[in-house]
Amino acid sequence: MSEIHLDLTETTADGPGSRLWSLARDDFPELGVHRIKRLGLTDAALPYRRVRVRPTGSFVMVCYEGRGQVLLDGRWQSSRAGVACLAPPRVLNAFHAMQGSRWRFAWIRYDEPEHVRPLVSAASPVRVRCDAESLWRIVSGLRVQWEGARDPRLLHHWIELAHGEAKRIAQPWQVDERLWAVWEEVARDLTTDWTLDTLSKRFSTSKEQFRRVCLRELGRSPMQHLASLRIERAQHLLASTDDKVESIARQVGFEDASVFSRAFKRWVGRSPKSYRE
Repeated sequence: MSEIHLDLTETTADGPGSRLWSLARDDFPELGVHRIKRLGLTDAALPYRRVRVRPTGSFVMVCYEGRGQVLLDGRWQSSRAGVACLAPPRVLNAFHAMQGSRWRFAWIRYDEPEHVRPLVSAASPVRVRCDAESLWRIVSGLRVQWEGARDPRLLHHWIELAHGEAKRIAQPWQVDERLWAVWEEVARDLTTDWTLDTLSKRFSTSKEQFRRVCLRELGRSPMQHLASLRIERAQHLLASTDDKVESIARQVGFEDASVFSRAFKRWVGRSPKSYRE
């Protein structure tokens, strides 16, 4: 399922076979210290499905067991054990269980206004391998404490651990200084006609090796990651300026406004005009 379904609407479907636990900021305000809106554990089976058209914050999920499908970067991708999936704010994302497979994952959803630097950004990976048990055990520990003694000090420590793990997952590739430097340079000048050849030369390696590094560290190919940076910058410009769509397209490296609009809708789930409105 590689194409985005443009008729996706806000959806929450569970069904009798799914088992869910979550803790919301409204129930425990200390979650708001890290702008966490809600976190939880999901044991999903069909017809479990979620569609979030314009989420207000970052989303981090780690698959502990089984498989499911996640809509990120405008395309359906597999969620399997040991893989984290991440989504930035204000970008369409969706999740659904698969026939014949239970899907168990831990997750954290944030609430981050436009002026706040989000935990998950275009610089973060969209999919990355990680310790599948870590976030699951942390949120499980929080659940035990919440359903038991509710010691404020211990609840505080579990929340700190959960946010710390999400932050680590969202920024793993920054330990590779060369890769960080390449994409920092790109982000400073998105109008350049970046190609796989010029990017790999900046990384001092072959095109194929650079592609493999990006897939491993970011869950995206180099050109997909370039598109992610451009779309995120366009979102910022649409929200913070009155510039015309044609002008914004040029500012983020698209010569053709119609090509930009199609790419924006594929990634974000709505047209630039609709996003601004």
